[in-house]
Amino acid sequence: MEETRPVDVQVLINEHPFSPFQRLIFAMCFLIVLMDGFDTAAIGFIAPSLLQEWHIGKAALAPVLSAALFGLACGALLSGPLSDRLGRRVVLTSAVLLFGVSCFGSAFAFDLTQLTTLRFITGVGLGAAMPNAVTLMSEFCPDKRRATIVNLMFCGFPLGAALGGFLAAWMIPHFGWRSVLLFGGAVPLLLWVLLMLKLPESIRYMVAKRQPALKIRKVLVQISASANSAESFIMRETVEHAAGSGGIRIALSRSFLVGSLMLWLCYFMGLVIFYGLVNWMPVLLKEAGLSPQRAALVSALFPLGGVGTVLCGMLMDRFNPNRVVAAAYALGAVSVYAIGQAVGNLGLLMCAVFVAGALVNTAQASMPALAAAFYPTAGRGTGVAWMLGVGRFGGIAGSFLVAELSRQQVGLESIFTVVAIAGAVSCVALLIKQATSSSATAVESSERESLVH
Repeated sequence: MEETRPVDVQVLINEHPFSPFQRLIFAMCFLIVLMDGFDTAAIGFIAPSLLQEWHIGKAALAPVLSAALFGLACGALLSGPLSDRLGRRVVLTSAVLLFGVSCFGSAFAFDLTQLTTLRFITGVGLGAAMPNAVTLMSEFCPDKRRATIVNLMFCGFPLGAALGGFLAAWMIPHFGWRSVLLFGGAVPLLLWVLLMLKLPESIRYMVAKRQPALKIRKVLVQISASANSAESFIMRETVEHAAGSGGIRIALSRSFLVGSLMLWLCYFMGLVIFYGLVNWMPVLLKEAGLSPQRAALVSALFPLGGVGTVLCGMLMDRFNPNRVVAAAYALGAVSVYAIGQAVGNLGLLMCAVFVAGALVNTAQASMPALAAAFYPTAGRGTGVAWMLGVGRFGGIAGSFLVAELSRQQVGLESIFTVVAIAGAVSCVALLIKQATSSSATAVESSERESLVH
């Protein structure tokens, strides 16, 4: 009897139209990222109510506000290796359950210590959820549309943060600040039930780990009925790595080390810009002579500017993705510099802030898709998660950097010039990554061979 040819899982995904099953996976991952954005931003929306109800000063809120940031970094750094060892699904569902339960529990905190502890735990869950949603979704995407789809999913984060603002404005006067945290915990818990029922394991991960063909076929047949007759599956990686290597070994191996370091540096510097300006721009513009209301309005244009993410994903799928994102960072750096030069002209200032926000946010939102495409399946979870985890410290550094420059009474133009340098560094980092990646030999490795019953 003639043996059936093994099915290449990525070729099948590439050749088949994006199925309702893949759309369901996208919807679930989009909701995870949406609630990630909501819960990350929630503490900022309830902060004024905390000050009033607990009769505390602004300085006392610093540990609460920073706890989630440290939690996000820890969650990302821990979850990557676990994802490559245990699977995307188990880590992702556990992360959603963790941040749902801890955010819900935060609503019942009665002092700053309790709230700080619960916000840290919430951050760990949030930090673990984001990279694993990116990794899982990228492994169900056709090659030619991967960046577009992942970037579209990543749009859920700013939408979730914006939704949090609108909901908080309505809920707090009617139900109190605790209702925001109850909502932020209840929705992920309901979503967790859906994930347990419907979310599959990554097909590429199952092939890489040589899991039973029956288990792989059960998932793959929901994308294409042609997989129903397959008895064995293969997957070809387009990058060479040592067989049997774990996620950390791959990300830090000779073939990937320079690329990994450049991705970390790039994402770190991007968050220096984002958090440095989001946290301090209202204060800086007010000191430059704008009214508090106008300073807040102009500053709000910066996070609003992430409208180019999907377009950038389309360009990444069509052209060299490293150069596309590097160009966005370079133009973003020029725009951030222009903010400092345009302070005397309100119209120019608003344009500069919006364009800078659009470019910087687009570049940052495109980085997970860039990282997912860089690493092989066996190291993708670690690669994406560690870039996000290390980058989180850039957010902390950005806030401290602008605070220190202000304390040293550095001029407004000089502050924006210093921050703009971070965008230039991100651009150069990606160009170095491109140069080192293209010099490495790209080979097709079929070390993950057929799996049979």
